[in-house]
Amino acid sequence: MKMLLGVVLLSLLIPPGLSLTCYSCTSATTNVICNGNNVTQECQAPLDICMTSIDVLGATTLISKFCASEATCLGAASSSSVDENGNGNLVTCCNTFDLCNFSGAESIHIHTLLLFLTAGVILLLSH
Repeated sequence: MKMLLGVVLLSLLIPPGLSLTCYSCTSATTNVICNGNNVTQECQAPLDICMTSIDVLGATTLISKFCASEATCLGAASSSSVDENGNGNLVTCCNTFDLCNFSGAESIHIHTLLLFLTAGVILLLSH
């Protein structure tokens, strides 16, 4: 039973074979501007995840969205940081559905959910 549950959970984490479509912009000043341009990018292997990078310095915000490899995005996300004043860089990753990078906050939520699901599968398979 545990093995079956582990297989089911693992299958939920594996994205389908179809290519992913992400919002795409470079140095947009707001999320509305980035998404409002309706520019999208169809990810081609090895680019398999939507990456959003938000850079903040004082009153200046620059948002970039594009396809990336999972390793690149997760590496950038793990080293991103924002200080107590809100300045810094925040990177989010998602691959759950087309245009999943519509909002950086939603991407963070999805990324956290995937992290917990992965940890759960690892725990189940290790027993």
